[in-house]
Amino acid sequence: MKPLFATAVALGLGLSANLALAQSATSPVGVWKTIDDDTKQERSTVRISEVGGVLMGKIEKITDPTKQTAKCDECEDDRKGQPIIGMTIIRNVKKNSGDAELWDGGDILDPSNGKVYRVRLKPVDGGKKLEVRGFIGMPLLGRTQTWIRVE
Repeated sequence: MKPLFATAVALGLGLSANLALAQSATSPVGVWKTIDDDTKQERSTVRISEVGGVLMGKIEKITDPTKQTAKCDECEDDRKGQPIIGMTIIRNVKKNSGDAELWDGGDILDPSNGKVYRVRLKPVDGGKKLEVRGFIGMPLLGRTQTWIRVE
């Protein structure tokens, strides 16, 4: 009887792990490499976290060694003059009630120019990539970057 119970527990744990993995693939929560639009090289690492159903994203690392102490001098809000490493660049993003794969309603900061855009996040390729669409007004008027999942 004990071996049967142990097998059932092991299967249950495996199922739980697979379920958690499937859920994480449909969520932007995790660590992402951002890619420069022009050079196609890694630019930074951003950690997206969820607190109370709301997503936020912070820059953890900047790849360029000359920008390790950079500050957001172009920012016009509470982030003005703050270090870019550790800065929250994604705020107030929530799961879209009409589309299970879409997260939106918040904003994203481009620390290189200080501009804040509305944002949509959509995990793609089984959660290995994240489409990050920044826009003004409506999503049609914007651009999309593809970030790569690190963990």
